[in-house]
Amino acid sequence: MKAVLIASFLCALAGSFSFVAPKQTQTDTRPVAEVVHWWTSGGESAAIRSLASAYNTRGGHWVDTAIAGGSAARTTVINRILGGSPPTAMQFVVGNELDDLIHARMVNHIDRVARQQRWDQVLYPLLVESVVRNGKFYAIPVNVHGANWLFYNKKLFDELGLKEPRSWDDFFHAARVLKANGHIPLAFGGEAWQERMTFLNILLSYGGRELYEDVLSYRRPSAVTSPELENVFRAFARLRDLVDEGHPGRNWNDATNMVITGRAGMQFMGDWAKGEFRAAGQQAGIDYGCVLNLGNQPLFMVGGDAFGFSRSDDPAVIQAQELLALTMMDPQTQRAFNRAKGSLPARMDIEPEGLDYCDKKGLDILRDPSKQVPDVVMLMTPDQKGLLTDIVTEFWHRPSMTPKEATEKLAAALAAVI
Repeated sequence: MKAVLIASFLCALAGSFSFVAPKQTQTDTRPVAEVVHWWTSGGESAAIRSLASAYNTRGGHWVDTAIAGGSAARTTVINRILGGSPPTAMQFVVGNELDDLIHARMVNHIDRVARQQRWDQVLYPLLVESVVRNGKFYAIPVNVHGANWLFYNKKLFDELGLKEPRSWDDFFHAARVLKANGHIPLAFGGEAWQERMTFLNILLSYGGRELYEDVLSYRRPSAVTSPELENVFRAFARLRDLVDEGHPGRNWNDATNMVITGRAGMQFMGDWAKGEFRAAGQQAGIDYGCVLNLGNQPLFMVGGDAFGFSRSDDPAVIQAQELLALTMMDPQTQRAFNRAKGSLPARMDIEPEGLDYCDKKGLDILRDPSKQVPDVVMLMTPDQKGLLTDIVTEFWHRPSMTPKEATEKLAAALAAVI
């Protein structure tokens, strides 16, 4: 219901504003593209610079607007669109985040370029499904992210005689040894999205694929209130004893740095953390290790980043948007960007360059469609995802809340959302 109201509100306002985009000057006739994004960490900054450089090399003029935090960036974009000063393009997560703006007719599709470039044939099918609405491409997926990784400080593990965790028993054993030797077992950022992502990591690897899909995709009451989901909450609760007191509000990249420096031993995080390890000069398999979907099921939780385009009939704006699309999907740009970002190319038809130990491990699993699992942003509406996040966060911060209470509260919340 909330999403419907937001869409109606946006539609009502859409016709009240004239959209003004960044303009070319008399002395500079290059296509100007202002791009709003939230990539501000070391690895992320290197990645966005590669996109900007590629766009400028193709004859465009990239105007960079970086806003820390995905929620802040999305709010800024919506406010600017409603205020009549939209950016040329804006970052979103692949999935349902663009739907309200599409329904409100506030974004351009990029279908002409997509069809010419055969995106429907070269992109991973899950990515195509995530950005196509009513038969048209409304965004450019620039990468594939796996959100279900466990990273660990390999040198620290070697010093303590620990092997790479392959199971939850291995994980908790390593945590006990790390803690006994004065190290923080688990680097953790106490932000709502990080808490949700860690919980979903446990849901998939500890609870299993069937439970993951029954809860997130089908939202079956029997699964949401099951003893199996209670066990997932119970495993999540065990992590409270493995984190430090300073975790609330910590940025994800600061938590990654704890593993890089050896202050902490492990971190559950998406593969964008690899960009931070690389920016620090560390090598996969030597300085740090990685496990995709801890447990006995090799599964890749598929997500990614995409760029959408503000609505405009201005030929200069459309020219800039189409040049952005061509640039971002160019094979060489895809290789350079994803190498810096720690992700894998969105295109299936190119062979990534300079793959390290973790990249190869992820790509081998990703290339098997049977091992691909959609991220929550592809399975739930923003409202549903928000309710899940609220309950996971409440459970994490309120130890008196039992797993049974959490599952019952989640079931009631999801049942109330259309």
